[in-house]
Amino acid sequence: MRRPRPPAPEPDPGPEPDEEVADATLSADTALLVERAGRLVTAVELVSPRNKDRLSARTAYAAAYAGYLIRGVHLLVVDVHRRPAAFSFADEIARALGMSQPALPSPNAVAYRVGGPSPDGGRFLAVWRRPLTVGDPLPQMRLPLSADESVTVELEATYRRATEAAYLG
Repeated sequence: MRRPRPPAPEPDPGPEPDEEVADATLSADTALLVERAGRLVTAVELVSPRNKDRLSARTAYAAAYAGYLIRGVHLLVVDVHRRPAAFSFADEIARALGMSQPALPSPNAVAYRVGGPSPDGGRFLAVWRRPLTVGDPLPQMRLPLSADESVTVELEATYRRATEAAYLG
């Protein structure tokens, strides 16, 4: 005679945390990540004031942005914040990668395409650098998806749609 099996016990989700606090230094993610075949290929980072308000934040985010490129991930960074005046993620990324280029103060938008191997070692890196000026329309930027493919990001139109949705929606 067969007896029905008792229902399986609910899985234990584990113990509750010892503590849960709100931490103002942890910011909401402002990145858009593009994957292909389970691999991260492109990141879009919209810099928030919290990315730049403390030395520790500037250091961490600059390292993260350079880290994308070191791992072969294409990147678009849009930084519309002028402060702190003497700081630029574009300059910090260039410094981290050992690139020699003219300073690009904030606000700015910079796109990076990681290419194939360089005959001298390392990889090719294409860079599109655009200063942003208060009162001027935001530029179009290239968003690399591979060494051969990209899409155009209309920053001004995107900004206008976002503000309309935020204020009128």
